[in-house]
Amino acid sequence: MTFLWPKLLWLLLVPLLALLAYALVVRRRPAAALRYAGLIVPVAGGARWRRLLPPLLFLLALVAMVLAVARPAAVILVPTQNEAIILAVDVSGSMRATDVKPSRIVAAQEAARAFVAAVPRKTRIGVVSFAAAASIVQYPTASRDDVLAAIDRFQLQRGTALGSAILVALKALFPEQDFDLRGGAAPRRSQSLDAPRDADPKKADAKKAEPVEPGSYRSAAIVLLTDGQATAGADPVEATRLAAERGVRIYTVGIGTPAGETLKVDGWSMRVRLDEDAMKAIAAGTQGEYFAATNAADLKKIYEALSSRLLFERRETEIGALFAAAGALLLALAALASQWWFNRIL
Repeated sequence: MTFLWPKLLWLLLVPLLALLAYALVVRRRPAAALRYAGLIVPVAGGARWRRLLPPLLFLLALVAMVLAVARPAAVILVPTQNEAIILAVDVSGSMRATDVKPSRIVAAQEAARAFVAAVPRKTRIGVVSFAAAASIVQYPTASRDDVLAAIDRFQLQRGTALGSAILVALKALFPEQDFDLRGGAAPRRSQSLDAPRDADPKKADAKKAEPVEPGSYRSAAIVLLTDGQATAGADPVEATRLAAERGVRIYTVGIGTPAGETLKVDGWSMRVRLDEDAMKAIAAGTQGEYFAATNAADLKKIYEALSSRLLFERRETEIGALFAAAGALLLALAALASQWWFNRIL
């Protein structure tokens, strides 16, 4: 636990001095009543602990109030404010591999369905599919039926465009911004995906977002699942940079093994290999996290872990209100105890 105003902790001397003064008065005046700074506690006819409990509760209340004034903060689990989550799923031909039973794509679809069911209804979910190009197959929506239908419509194609998948996901989250990269292939666009072009250059410039701290955008996140290396589309490094500049976290899920396997399709043989280094770099660059799945069971567990991470996050939060409430409660208990036993309120 830390304190935002640590210099105010010197005020803890006040309850300490009060305690010392109280002990001094008790030693010097063992009379029928104890009087100190307006505090009256009858002595005769009561148990010793009853005499001491109200003042002790009062002193503890002072300590709690002083700590509250110093603004304590602690890292605790708090509900996230994710309003939208984009599922970006690789639909390249290598996803038909059966090293993950019954196949990589089927396992990915089943895990995605379980993930959708675990996410709160208030959170909108969008779906992006990518192979040689990326496209959004479902804009962020609260309708779980629409999301599940989009997952069921996946069609396998050639190529793996990791960078374009990130760009299209960002476009779904920030439709008013342009994510085209110079020197790289732009994400495939649909009429509904393109934001209206503004003819006024000044207004167009106003739409450019100022970079923020990576991982600081709490309203949305991207979950990227793939089983291969980037072979087409925009540069994943530049796409990751754009996501980081907008504070969007990307959680990457690698399905398969780094060693890969040889897949035969229509008389063709190709080596499919998971690029873990690239997946880790994407996650680290956006303050996200990388997960590796080598089988269907792992993939389901990963999506379960992701749902919990997207529901709750560790964040340093000011907890001064808790100390203030504790102080008020202790003060009330001290007053009630004194009134009940001695017919007086501190």
